[in-house]
Amino acid sequence: MRLGLALGYWGRGPDPRHVPLAQEAEWLGYHSVWTAESWGSDVFTPLTWIAARTSTIRLGTAVAQMAARSPTTTAMHALTLDHLSGGRVMLGLGLSGPQVVEGWYGRPFPKSPLTATREYVDVVRQVLRRQAPVELDGRFHSHPYRGPDGTGLGKALKPITHPLRAELPILLGAEGPKNIAQTTRIADGWLPLYWSPNRPEVYETSLAEAPEGFLVAPMAQVRVCDDVAEGLLPVKTMLGFYIGGMGHAARNFHADLMARMGYEEQARRIQRLFLEGRREEAVLAVPDAFADEISLVGPRERIAERLESWRKGPVTDLLALAPDRESLRVLAELNA
Repeated sequence: MRLGLALGYWGRGPDPRHVPLAQEAEWLGYHSVWTAESWGSDVFTPLTWIAARTSTIRLGTAVAQMAARSPTTTAMHALTLDHLSGGRVMLGLGLSGPQVVEGWYGRPFPKSPLTATREYVDVVRQVLRRQAPVELDGRFHSHPYRGPDGTGLGKALKPITHPLRAELPILLGAEGPKNIAQTTRIADGWLPLYWSPNRPEVYETSLAEAPEGFLVAPMAQVRVCDDVAEGLLPVKTMLGFYIGGMGHAARNFHADLMARMGYEEQARRIQRLFLEGRREEAVLAVPDAFADEISLVGPRERIAERLESWRKGPVTDLLALAPDRESLRVLAELNA
């Protein structure tokens, strides 16, 4: 099982720890470093900044939001950074949800998410392979555009720049069972939001047809500390925000996922408290058991014991949301 460092996205401003942490992870032998985006900092610029200050560590997006860019624009970002970094890019893509897509990007959330994802990946693949001009008679991503409000003058094109790698790895941040199953057919890997090594049955059917070499790269908060309950608070804070606030009461993919993992009653309570403005209560309502099983928190010996269960399953890459150098170092030593 390889290790990656997940840095997420910026909060109020750039985090001065990110580049030093990425450099430390590279020195420790981590395979990859990953950035993210929501509705603030973008995913590619910080990754480019990190690329310029590292030399071997892979550079991943977890995730680049599809609504933020046309698929050809995303492919341009990826092929450009892949050249500049010497072939280190791993392209993680995700749909996000209706509130972000329509509220931030000002675009309709696709009524058929699976079709939209499949078309998006198809166009990105065509750009990277550069075998012919990009053409797709799609429902969401037609190339050339042939909509009723177009001029009809669109021309099928292929990139001027020759991509460095035609088969640059593409991973998808899928959550629903059908979306995960499709991911095994159209992508090189999957980026689970929550992964519990204790509940392999949650994803067993969706991953049943995954090909050999398919990447499974979940994120997990990692924190070496003496007090487990205190160490779980950042995990619970993140869960409270995602389950309670990252989606509508009637359509929240993160809450639905928690429900499928055996915590339906608690997920709905967290949603209700968060939407009522009782955010602290929502965080405290996150069960310690759930926060614990999707993270690696506690003394070194406890993390060592729990790490074994992560190695036994289909996980190929553990992406650590680690806040400090000690946690990064301990995880590297335990995984050696």
